[in-house]
Amino acid sequence: MPRLMTYLIMLIAFSAMPLTSHAYATSKMRVETVVITTASGEYSFEAEIADTPKHKSQGLMRRPLMDADRGMLFDNGVDREMFMWMKNTILALDMIFITKDGTVAIIAKNTVPFSETIIPSGQPVRGVLEVIAGTADRIGLKAGDKVKHAMFR
Repeated sequence: MPRLMTYLIMLIAFSAMPLTSHAYATSKMRVETVVITTASGEYSFEAEIADTPKHKSQGLMRRPLMDADRGMLFDNGVDREMFMWMKNTILALDMIFITKDGTVAIIAKNTVPFSETIIPSGQPVRGVLEVIAGTADRIGLKAGDKVKHAMFR
């Protein structure tokens, strides 16, 4: 009987939570607009900015949901090759590696949840925008497209 009561309490608690990515933010990160321009148009995303060691190491780990117009932007602060992975990440993601002038360098599509395989940028980049898997195909994103945000000059 105590186990049943525990399950009922958990069910009630989870059903009261809003089903958006906002409910799963692990800490207070600032959120800023990132605009991607492709051949098919401009697409805006509200991205949490991962620019501290704590935020960068946590990333989108353990988040069960993320809205299609949300993301996380990792800011290197300098140009360098980046290495990402999906350890403890529930969601499949598209990782968009971006150079200092806002040019899309490489896109790692549909990354594998929980994988510890290293995903390299292959060249120096300023940052990485993580969005829900399938986004790059949905908006027609290609290497060479442009990303607008204050960190890209």
